[in-house]
Amino acid sequence: MSTSADPLAALAALPGVAESVNAVRNAVDRVYGHRVMRRRSNEVTSEAALRGARGSAALAGADWALEEVRRRTDFGAEGEPRTVGAALRLTAEAGQLLSIWRQSPLRVLARLHLVAAGGAEGDEGVGRPRQSGEPVDEPLIGSDLPLPDADEVAGRLDGLARLLLAGSEAPALVTAAVVHGELLALRPFVSRNGLVARAAERIVLVGSGLDPKSICPAEVGYAELGVAPYMAALEGYASGTPEGMAVWIAHCGRAVELGVRESTAVCEALQRGAA
Repeated sequence: MSTSADPLAALAALPGVAESVNAVRNAVDRVYGHRVMRRRSNEVTSEAALRGARGSAALAGADWALEEVRRRTDFGAEGEPRTVGAALRLTAEAGQLLSIWRQSPLRVLARLHLVAAGGAEGDEGVGRPRQSGEPVDEPLIGSDLPLPDADEVAGRLDGLARLLLAGSEAPALVTAAVVHGELLALRPFVSRNGLVARAAERIVLVGSGLDPKSICPAEVGYAELGVAPYMAALEGYASGTPEGMAVWIAHCGRAVELGVRESTAVCEALQRGAA
């Protein structure tokens, strides 16, 4: 990233990023202007949360049909059920952590991992950054993306927290994309890093005021775009080059737009009385 006084704002000035920011802003404004949002926004929020959780779980290897996620109540079994349950818990928890995020992002990240783990790992590996020598269980992210060591993770997490607490003039999309990309690149926890990264992005989008009612589930967009493009864009972020960072931010922007499209469809269905 840039070494300027406001590195996030410097990223916003990269070629193509302004177009992504504007496209996202226009899309969000349109769905918030939908007539259904005047009286039934809570229903749209609930449906967006469910669909976002389904999308995040799909990226983590549990690609269940929406109706399967909707009807199931037991997510305790190992494998895919536990992954879907983790995504649902994170979606519910994220909305409760906005005020804490503004004061201590690292505390929130620890809480998100604790919620995501749900007792799946031993106490030693839950709710704290991984230590030297600890393995990382993150099947989505292969060996093509180098795994930073524990010291680098600690330093970069501290830098990310300081960056967020300092504030920035950058658009919400840029900040959210950096939080998401940094957590995926670092994989700071022993597991569930993807789920945590996407939940943290959601917190930024909501807390920034871009999507205050949490009706624009970017997770839906990432799942729709597919794992391969997601990983290719992440490699761009991890490269640290201006071109790579711009590609990642644009990918995040497109995911938000697709999330907006999903919630617009929900609004239309509610208007017709079909949902």
